[in-house]
Amino acid sequence: LSQLLSILTPQHGGTFIDCTFGAGGYSSAILKYPNTNVLAIDRDKNVSLLANQLTRKFPKRFTFINDKFSNIEKITDLKIKPAGIIFDLGFSTDQIRDYRRGFSFNSSGPLDMQMGENTISASEVINNFSATNLTTIFKRFGEEKDSKKIVREIIFARRKNKIKYTVDLVNIIKKIKKNYLYSKINPATKVFQALRIFVNKEITEIIMGLISATKLVKENGKIVVVSFHSIEDRIIKKYFKIYSNLESKPSRYIPSDN
Repeated sequence: LSQLLSILTPQHGGTFIDCTFGAGGYSSAILKYPNTNVLAIDRDKNVSLLANQLTRKFPKRFTFINDKFSNIEKITDLKIKPAGIIFDLGFSTDQIRDYRRGFSFNSSGPLDMQMGENTISASEVINNFSATNLTTIFKRFGEEKDSKKIVREIIFARRKNKIKYTVDLVNIIKKIKKNYLYSKINPATKVFQALRIFVNKEITEIIMGLISATKLVKENGKIVVVSFHSIEDRIIKKYFKIYSNLESKPSRYIPSDN
């Protein structure tokens, strides 16, 4: 938070768009500065209660819209171009703590993973997609080396019974990745990441959101993106390199000569 505020400098005032409202941490911190306005967006309907609290506290300076940030151009009607636009990617702490959402491999809940405004659940993907498509998803969005072996086990298991819960999928993965049982990283991490990204179309969201943000932000304004894994990192830095006159610092995930 402190790094983000130092980049955005809300003490100078201005309008800001918080594209991933979540628990409202960024929006709340910006609104502490009197000459600021915040438009917050989140696809998750469950955050509306927190957003309503800020609306009551700052009725003239805070607006919340329940939608995907890829629609930012359609849903914004700002008279003043924003000084800063924020994207904090991935799932929120509240989402992962709620076992009913199915994001966590550390608790048993329905295999869902829908952030909001979705067309498909993780359960539908696991139980209905072909072996080829599942392998592609796990490789592309999770960079999972054992994708084919895991998919074979999934196909075998779902012929007997529908895979309904997170714990069912975790146990299937553990059968394949036995060497990871004593690792600090859960063996299901990459598969769960891949499913979440696919179900929520996160890569498309990032690209569309960045394109729209570039059009909306004012001259010399700032777009700040917080990312958590190499797939996001590559896309964001490549985008900034293309659309900025400044040379970005090389990603630690991409060779410097790329």
